[in-house]
Amino acid sequence: MHKDPHATAAALLPLVGGPANVTSVAHCMTRLRLGLADRSRVDDAALRALPGVLGVVEDDGSYQVVLGPGVVGRVTEAFEALLAAGGGTADELTRRAAGGGTADGLARRGAELKARQKQRNATPLRSALRRVANVFVPLIPALIGCGIVAGVAGLLTNLGWLPGLTPALAAVSSAFMALIAVFVGHNTAKEFGGTPVLGGATAAVVVYPGVAKVTAFGVALAPGQGGVLGALAAALLGTYVEKWCRARLPGTLDVLLTPALTVLVSGLVTLYVLMYAAGEVATAVGTAAGWLLTTTGALAGLVLGGLFLPLVMLGLHQALIPIHTTLIEQQGHTVLLPVLAMAGAGQVGAAAAVYVRLRHDTSLRTTIRSALPAGLLGVGEPLIYGVSLPLGRPFLTACVGGAAGGAFVGLFAMLGTDVGATAIGPSGWALFPLLAGAGGWAATAGVYGGGLLTGYVVGFAATYFFGLGDSLRAAEAGGTVGAVCDPEEHEPRPADRPGPRPASPR
Repeated sequence: MHKDPHATAAALLPLVGGPANVTSVAHCMTRLRLGLADRSRVDDAALRALPGVLGVVEDDGSYQVVLGPGVVGRVTEAFEALLAAGGGTADELTRRAAGGGTADGLARRGAELKARQKQRNATPLRSALRRVANVFVPLIPALIGCGIVAGVAGLLTNLGWLPGLTPALAAVSSAFMALIAVFVGHNTAKEFGGTPVLGGATAAVVVYPGVAKVTAFGVALAPGQGGVLGALAAALLGTYVEKWCRARLPGTLDVLLTPALTVLVSGLVTLYVLMYAAGEVATAVGTAAGWLLTTTGALAGLVLGGLFLPLVMLGLHQALIPIHTTLIEQQGHTVLLPVLAMAGAGQVGAAAAVYVRLRHDTSLRTTIRSALPAGLLGVGEPLIYGVSLPLGRPFLTACVGGAAGGAFVGLFAMLGTDVGATAIGPSGWALFPLLAGAGGWAATAGVYGGGLLTGYVVGFAATYFFGLGDSLRAAEAGGTVGAVCDPEEHEPRPADRPGPRPASPR
């Protein structure tokens, strides 16, 4: 990665079509997310070959450049500054970029598989899940920050250290969660075309202390009842009420009546219907998650850890974001995330086995060396789309490793040592500072570390002994991979065509 984020941004901008082609800019934990006016103006090959770019992802209208945690925020800031300044000419920006790279067939094969997968799964369900994810993804930095502070506060409390400071740390870590409904409402209205502040105002009803005086379905409401699910529903309703009003009221009345009717109608429906209904759903989610791991932990971990990589491919993992957030809001941590993180451990083990077996394939081993550090920290796209998925069988054996790691964590949940995460976003080794559980941090970290080790070992062994097809076994004797099995079409495809080489993170 360029040490100068401005140089990286300057290299990226002409490759996505220049300033005039960029309609929106955002970022999550690892990806620069761009809205583009004309997709055909993007130079995919040059982008993937750019030093520091770990991968390229497309998801229903969003073009995403994987840059890695920490780096992406600085590059996004520089990218937005270039747009604000007009960006300069494509030639000027290109001269500021560092040199590219040479081709690698596996990188191109991974991109082709990814593009086909996107076309096959561009369904209304995926589109809806993506929009829900867009509501919660911007909240992840705050969840991580507050989660780490909460972990420090809990550790100090258990040790009996700094008793005068721990109440302050608890207040700092809990304040965001107490008002998270407002942020969810704001983002929901923004995502679905409403006025963000009206979405926040509508959702604020959920956490207002005065709701304790309101009775719905014969039961007094409690502040925060329904949590983020209630806030999401309230703001979504408010957005539709606002749009309905704006389409029917003349301009002179629109300024006054639309905000008032939006807050009034959606607020009353939230109080008398949505808070109660969402509260029941949230309670059921928490109960189900606890029952799943304490009763069928090993089996549940096996299934969840084994299926998470395919869920990521299909985009269905986005449906889990509100569930994670609900569990964190209710219980202080989500017990599902550490189990799902085992899929990344299986992926790392599988890639390590390919590295060991294909010792003569210098190009592939270079790709794996560059992607493994990110994989250990929970950034799996470079390994998935640069190694295991294009090769076919290693993707399946990676799932086996994830299943084994998930079963390990689930087994200990059955035995009374549950493992939870106080925030969503990180996984792999990066999740250690966010771990929490009834047994204390040491026991929780021990179980989580044991799960990672199990995923590494099983993913490695399954790939080493069963993950290489005939073409890969032939390549093991010398040379490079000559054919890659397409896991979707089950027929050999050439992998030695020119294509971009994923660059190593710097």
